[in-house]
Amino acid sequence: MKNIIKRYFKPTAILLILLAMVISSCKKDDYYNDGGKANPVFNGNIMQYLESNNKFDTIAQIVKLAGMEDVFKNENITFFAPTDEVIRRTIGLVNTPIRELQGGLNQLLFDTGRDTLKTLSDVQPEIWRKFLGRYIFKGSYRLKDYPQVDFNLRELFPGSYYYTYDRDIANIGVVYNSVNGVKYVGYRQLTISYLWDPSNPNNFATAAVASSDIQPSNGVVHVLAVSVGTPIGEAPNDFTANIFGFNADFYNDVMFSR
Repeated sequence: MKNIIKRYFKPTAILLILLAMVISSCKKDDYYNDGGKANPVFNGNIMQYLESNNKFDTIAQIVKLAGMEDVFKNENITFFAPTDEVIRRTIGLVNTPIRELQGGLNQLLFDTGRDTLKTLSDVQPEIWRKFLGRYIFKGSYRLKDYPQVDFNLRELFPGSYYYTYDRDIANIGVVYNSVNGVKYVGYRQLTISYLWDPSNPNNFATAAVASSDIQPSNGVVHVLAVSVGTPIGEAPNDFTANIFGFNADFYNDVMFSR
């Protein structure tokens, strides 16, 4: 009996000592602590949220140039927020070797003999207002409030159509991703598709959402992903998502105004 006790006691004692050491070590290292879920609530209005985040420095300026600062401070809205990178790629540079900035608005202005844009205020306020409105919706809508969309089976899961702030039309839906070949059991991906021509609902440009359900005091912000022309999961993320306003209309309006 003594031999049996000794045989089992020694390894057990060693395990207890090791366990105590691990627990002691965890207490000393803060990075072992569970940070919990990210807090989606922002203590301030949507305008203050944009101004507090360096990803939206340029977008915040555009809101002011468009004369929509009061909307972002006081009205209840949902904003599908393009980042400053979208503006950078839209405007672009002249004769740059950097591929993603070639073919931007400044290159078009240069090629047609027009003055290029030096500052954001070179664009007329009404143009900023027109295209910024395509990203704004009245009311507060989180991911859970939107229906499912399956871009390969839209007759069954079409998402839903919504009027933008200025009465353009967009389709918004949630892609239910697959896991190990099993459909619709994976993570949820919010998307917004701008309809270029409402009479042709199959002609649209889609942007995927990178971060959803940010909740300032007067609405909801969904941050759009920058597109590299490839899907995010099963959600399309068209390259036109990099163009402010989702298509070449912004280019045309600025060119004709100069």
